[in-house]
Amino acid sequence: MSIAASMSQSTPIVSTDLLQVRHVTRYRYARPVMFGKHRAMYRPHESNDLRLTSFEINTNPSSAHHWVHDVFSNSKVIMDFEGDEPSDTLEITCEFSLVRSSVVAPKFPISDFAKRYPFVYPSEQWPDLASLIRPEYDSNAGEVRNWVETFVQAASNDSWEILTAINSGISRDFDYRRREEPGIQAPRETLALGAGSCRDFAVLMLEAVRQLGFAARFVTGYLYDPPTNQTDDNGVSLVRGSGATHAWVQVFMPGAGWIEFDPTNGLIASGQLIRTGVARLPAQAVPLEGSFAGAQSDFLGMDVSVDVKALAPTLTG
Repeated sequence: MSIAASMSQSTPIVSTDLLQVRHVTRYRYARPVMFGKHRAMYRPHESNDLRLTSFEINTNPSSAHHWVHDVFSNSKVIMDFEGDEPSDTLEITCEFSLVRSSVVAPKFPISDFAKRYPFVYPSEQWPDLASLIRPEYDSNAGEVRNWVETFVQAASNDSWEILTAINSGISRDFDYRRREEPGIQAPRETLALGAGSCRDFAVLMLEAVRQLGFAARFVTGYLYDPPTNQTDDNGVSLVRGSGATHAWVQVFMPGAGWIEFDPTNGLIASGQLIRTGVARLPAQAVPLEGSFAGAQSDFLGMDVSVDVKALAPTLTG
């Protein structure tokens, strides 16, 4: 084998996209109301595989903006509407462009001791990961534990096989139902229904792997649905969770670090995922939250539109 051929086989193929995200949220009220401070988690995490090229957020009525970092180092913008006139609508528009790269068919350098399940995280990592290993739905432990044990047995205690099987199993066996209303189904409820939203699937996987002793955290962001021929008989994309904010999971594996799993679509470390926030619990990674001064009956509803599109053809190399 020539040196050039050897290098081509060992060099990973990288896929790069130039993407634009436009996220519009519009609140409607029965009469003009005053708005309290709103907090948004829209700004992506810049990293070695994601770089912002532009970012802009605007509101109507107008607001003053203050940027802060939360306990997980997520970027949050606080929108202050003090001094503005009452309004019967509130529209928040965020638009940004980014360069998103990912490795095609990635191979993760998981430490040898962690390749077989169960394993113990190193003592120096334990203080930082302990809260991300502890299950949050103790009352559901029986149902979730019984369900996830089937993957452990089928994978013959191979850590990676366990995680990938859970991820693909949720995508394959559960029906996707988009829900705009706030809140998360308990994992036991998702198991019983055999259906849920991307948030419900993320929490089910989060709880399942934590009950096995893996460190995991909840992720919020966006999903790029590239133009493909993957559609159902009605012409609807088989990619689930696009057109709105999306949710998935990160699992910490010694040697490899945080690895992203999207149980809604069965994706792993995909370039289609645009991360804007990570947290221990879903309630700590709400994309947008705020208040208004008025009666609860004044609130008529909200409309959310998320459009993620490519600004140039995908580059590979």
